Amino acid sequence: MPSCAETGSPAENSRRKRLRSGFTTGAAAAASAGAALRLLLYRQAPSTVTVRMLSGEDISIAIHRSGLLGDTAWATVIKDAGDDPDVTNGAEIGARVRMAGLPAPDGDPGRIQQPEIVIDGAEGVGRVTLPGLETPPGHPAINPGPARMIRETVLNALGNREAGRVQVSVFVPEGERLARKTLNARLGIVGGISILGTTGWVRPMSHEAFTASIDAALSVAHASGCSRVVLSTGRRSERSAQALLAMLSPVSFVQIGDYFHHSLRTAARKGFAEITLAVFFGKALKMALNIPHTHARNAEMTLAPLARWTVEWSGDAALADAVGRANTAREALGLLWPDHPQVIEAVGRRMIENARAVTGDGRTQISAILFNFDGSPIFQG
Repeated sequence: MPSCAETGSPAENSRRKRLRSGFTTGAAAAASAGAALRLLLYRQAPSTVTVRMLSGEDISIAIHRSGLLGDTAWATVIKDAGDDPDVTNGAEIGARVRMAGLPAPDGDPGRIQQPEIVIDGAEGVGRVTLPGLETPPGHPAINPGPARMIRETVLNALGNREAGRVQVSVFVPEGERLARKTLNARLGIVGGISILGTTGWVRPMSHEAFTASIDAALSVAHASGCSRVVLSTGRRSERSAQALLAMLSPVSFVQIGDYFHHSLRTAARKGFAEITLAVFFGKALKMALNIPHTHARNAEMTLAPLARWTVEWSGDAALADAVGRANTAREALGLLWPDHPQVIEAVGRRMIENARAVTGDGRTQISAILFNFDGSPIFQG
């Protein structure tokens, strides 16, 4: 039997391969940009483009359509979300590319100049109008991760060629219609969808499949002799927890998605001595409100309770009013941290109290780590 100190588990690897993964809108945009640039350079678009995912793997993505219009080339990809019920699955994601300062094809390949790569959103890509998101107001809703993939794919397509400026415009023909099926409008993203992705991959998220994967991961940790399990809601919070708790085995860390109550009850039944919840502030707030399933579509988060806790623990009515009017948990946290750690602690303590009530056995030790949106810990208890 593998020990908890070992670094991997065949059972854990097996459960991750049960459903087919896909790629994000960000990866699709990067492939489209790479294809359009190659069409502009060589007057022939490739059938596939290799994109380096943010997690480090390479993926070959098929190109759907492409064309030239004057000094601009364009290409599109059909997004494949794998076995995930994603609203953008099957959507056409495209990019237009223009260049300035490109030398003739027979130019000296030894002369390398880092180009300026400018990324913008065109039709079907939303614009950010309110604070609190990763992208500031006034900019296209293209998150930093996808922007990085686009830049890296463009640089790979350029190779050793000089280019003063490469202009990439991402577009989604049906983006405005698809956005009506999302929460973008509530978050202040107007005119289309967001270009998202923290790794480039879309992992299957169906309820039955996801709870089965949680149960399997907890079983693996228990069978490996782990006395402590660390529950995170996704890969980013898991990476932050692993950096902080590097002494623990990788099998001790389990991604639970939005399944707060299910995961706690299952972990308690397995008999772990300690359960640690390691989450970003937005999810922590929902857990502090004791929302069983923390996805916004099922339990839309309200900042009103946080505003009440703010005035209770800080005595600052003006601050509480600003927190209550914040657009997102990210914006609210910016108002509270680092000047009001007592409010953050109140959220963490309420989250722990709720988790103890969910497990219901009184024997399992519950702890929590709350992360800032840059991955640094702001509460441990």
